Amino acid sequence: MRTPVSRFRDVERQSNTLQPAQCLPPCHEQPNIMWFIKDACGIVCAVITWFLVFFADFVVLFVMLIPSKNLTYSLVNGTLYNSLAFLALASHFRAMCTDPGAVPKGNATKEYIESLQLKPGQVVYKCPKCCSIKPDRAHHCSVCKRCIRKMDHHCPWVNNCVGESNQKYFVLFTMYISLISLHTLVMVVLHFLYCFEDDWTKCSSFSPPATVILLILLCFEGLLFLIFTSVMFGTQIHSICTDETGIERLKREDPAWEKISSWEAMKSAFGGPLSVAWMSPFTDCTCQKDTSGHVPVFPQGDIIEEDVIEIPLASH
Repeated sequence: MRTPVSRFRDVERQSNTLQPAQCLPPCHEQPNIMWFIKDACGIVCAVITWFLVFFADFVVLFVMLIPSKNLTYSLVNGTLYNSLAFLALASHFRAMCTDPGAVPKGNATKEYIESLQLKPGQVVYKCPKCCSIKPDRAHHCSVCKRCIRKMDHHCPWVNNCVGESNQKYFVLFTMYISLISLHTLVMVVLHFLYCFEDDWTKCSSFSPPATVILLILLCFEGLLFLIFTSVMFGTQIHSICTDETGIERLKREDPAWEKISSWEAMKSAFGGPLSVAWMSPFTDCTCQKDTSGHVPVFPQGDIIEEDVIEIPLASH
């Protein structure tokens, strides 16, 4: 059986990782600065994601809807499809450029721990990689190079971790992509049926071979994205409702936190009681907002060497 100390150590920790002497002093990060991870693989995956959405939109508009003789059909489906695509890309952008819940770097100092006013006998843990005091349920991401609160996983497709502060946007992204994928497949099937009954040269502005190739590619993309994003959407909703992140489930950690009900967890993740704002990527994903407007300042000092710090008992 694992000890409490080993259970709360990060799974990625190695014996030769960052030493205290290599840690930077506490950083006082400015609010409202866009978060962006400079990871080549993640940037490429994010660009591919946007390219595939624009490719699908091009085929839907210029192969299926614009050449259609039914104006109402084209307007309704074009408006619906592009609205969902816009919301999907907006959700992707917010998931990619929102701080997922990063713990400030280098705050593992004696002065900072004393400022926490912890009770005697309490134990806190320092991340040996980013030299931060790790809050409960925080894990270190080797790509973001930060400890992330309630980290679920690092997703290269959004070039970011999915954590406490951006999980809503990731859920919305997977939901809207799965919806436009399903919509795409329905329109492709209807278009094939229409073209089989009519002359292929009249049902598209492209040549019949080009039309068939574009529709097959679109069908393959829609099916692939529908399966992938539907599974991810279901997984994320399950994680929220069970109040257990993907990493916690993978590590099979014994819950050391008090779990909340599924409905309370949903309200916490989506920013308050059920409303239209749940579906919007333009609203905050947490109902606890910092209205103070100032930058938190952490007491300066040297980084402590210990990875496990126990608050000493008061002497009598």
